[in-house]
Amino acid sequence: MKTLSILNAEVMIPALQQEIQRSEEARYDHRLHGVLLVAQGLTPPVVAGLLGDAPRTVQYWIHRFEEHGLTGLREGARPGRPSWLDPTQVAKVQAALRGKPSSVGLSGNLWDGKTLAAYIRELGVELRPRQCRNLLRQWEFRYRKPRPVIARADPEKQEAHKKTPGAGADPAVDLWALDEVHFHQYGSRGFMWVPPEVKDPTVLHHPTRKSVGYFGAVRLSDGRLVVQHETEQFNGQTVWAFLQHLEERSRVRDRQVVVIIDNARFHHARLHLEWRQAQADNFRLDFLAPYSPDLNPIERVWKLTRKLCIHNEYFPTLASLIAAVETQFMAWAEPNEDLRRSCSITA
Repeated sequence: MKTLSILNAEVMIPALQQEIQRSEEARYDHRLHGVLLVAQGLTPPVVAGLLGDAPRTVQYWIHRFEEHGLTGLREGARPGRPSWLDPTQVAKVQAALRGKPSSVGLSGNLWDGKTLAAYIRELGVELRPRQCRNLLRQWEFRYRKPRPVIARADPEKQEAHKKTPGAGADPAVDLWALDEVHFHQYGSRGFMWVPPEVKDPTVLHHPTRKSVGYFGAVRLSDGRLVVQHETEQFNGQTVWAFLQHLEERSRVRDRQVVVIIDNARFHHARLHLEWRQAQADNFRLDFLAPYSPDLNPIERVWKLTRKLCIHNEYFPTLASLIAAVETQFMAWAEPNEDLRRSCSITA
């Protein structure tokens, strides 16, 4: 029998472990599997290594199972220390947290441990910032960076575009997504794991506003990427040149190429209108809903490029930045699973 493997296993394993922790039922099933493996003869350290838990944790599951059966593997009520806040105060605090600190007379627009401690102090209860952060977690608040949404976007038109019968399901259609991007020499910052001895992680930052621009298009069926380094401005002339390049590179016999694209003015330029109309039978543009560039699947390519090539990296020259991103683009020039999975919008 052919040996099966998971692509990018080092990335998938933490993701699967996180998914297990998302619900109480999944965690219960996880413990059942641990006990089952021990029952089949494996030792707790071996089971812990397979499941990603500590050996002491697996031993605890076994003791709970021996004492209480299956019930012992379920999560019971955990009374813990009595709450410092009475139910009325809890309701008041939770209501305040759904607004901004400024709406309850505090400074700032974002809640954090210190701000919440200051508000609770006004209720006559003294809590430290760390205790307040624990309260937020206990109440299932999540620390997330919000996703920007263009203010003028029309949600109804966006939803209608998403529900349009998918060209990707038509075997006679080759579906692509196109956009342009700038990568800046000063780089970008991302979250990273820092060793305990490093108290103040830093990364060098080049003091410049230089950037490099690319046109790019990705085929959604297999992740193949076509890019073109653009040394001039993005305008009607340069996008026309890339459309001609893409039309030649994407041409497939007996299939129509459909390109998802946003509504930038130069994408609609009269300069190339006649050419687009002449190519429409074999190569046409599918414009997104107005003010909805985030619906374009190729945005995920640019995001992944920044994560893999630019985050927390120092680029002393623009050439070093170009070398970093173009090395990755070359790896994606052929069909690949990374972009196919990232950009897939059809079953």
